[in-house]
Amino acid sequence: QVQLVESGGGSVQAGSSLRLSCATSEYHSYLYSMAWFRQFPGKEREGVASIDSTGNTAYADSVKGRFAIYQDNAKRTLYLQMNSLKPEDTATYYCAMEPGFRSGSNYVPRQNRYTYWGQGTQVTVSS
Repeated sequence: QVQLVESGGGSVQAGSSLRLSCATSEYHSYLYSMAWFRQFPGKEREGVASIDSTGNTAYADSVKGRFAIYQDNAKRTLYLQMNSLKPEDTATYYCAMEPGFRSGSNYVPRQNRYTYWGQGTQVTVSS
């Protein structure tokens, strides 16, 4: 059973930066995809960015050029660096993982593709 724990959320002003972290328990799959999603009140989770075990990344159009997904394999931690934050980025952010899935460089993540989820961390951006 894979466990994911997010941290790093908070309240910031527009234009600021935040870095979200997602610590993962040990897993043994050589191939995997990890992703960040966000959920606005009353809406389904939407994919923000994905990264796979070979380092391929993909981003939703709304965050391209502002957000960066990366991982530290030694620490088993996934990150989402968020720059130039906007009020419309306000949401609960979740990390997710799917073992055995190589998401590639064009895959904007979809929630039904991922099995393991963290509990979420709130990001609030004020204008």
